[in-house]
Amino acid sequence: MKTNKMKLLIASNNKHKVEEIKAALADKFETIASLADEGIVCEPEENGSTFLENALIKARAVAKFTDKVVLADDTGLCVTALNGRPGINSARYAGSHENAANRAKLLFELDGKVDRSAYFTTTVVLLYPNGSYIAAEGRVDGCILTEEHGTCGFGYDSLFFCPELGKTFAEATAAEKLSVSHRGRALANLLNKLENAN
Repeated sequence: MKTNKMKLLIASNNKHKVEEIKAALADKFETIASLADEGIVCEPEENGSTFLENALIKARAVAKFTDKVVLADDTGLCVTALNGRPGINSARYAGSHENAANRAKLLFELDGKVDRSAYFTTTVVLLYPNGSYIAAEGRVDGCILTEEHGTCGFGYDSLFFCPELGKTFAEATAAEKLSVSHRGRALANLLNKLENAN
């Protein structure tokens, strides 16, 4: 099946994430809708032990409400000095989905650490109505600053310095971020797999 004949539903309530995915996939599908667009309320418990498991949990939960192809992702920030934390718990690192609290906890735990290297990783899953799926990953390396810079991003973007851009994700334009980001790379890898499958 050609991707431009597919109707895609993004399994996310995160407005920023939906915007990034729509921008990356643009004209690759016949239609691209979000949960809000479809009026679907679905927030499954992401209790998997890997990014892939969490992405599949989201995709399969949303698939019960639609006959469209479902795209879900799970993303995390992995910090070397913290043994890979916050990892799959990135969105709720401080106990809730509060971005400012998550950033504050990260800075507190990195206080005094010399190695501040980190990377963002995304696993995306495209789930078909028949239950089969295609998965792809993307990663971008960088480091965690000691204070926030920029106001354009979300999550940990204001703390994540990207050497490829020479600035934090929160200081980058949406197009700049997408050109190097973990999610942009994961989606590009997914599209490559789809093209090779056709």
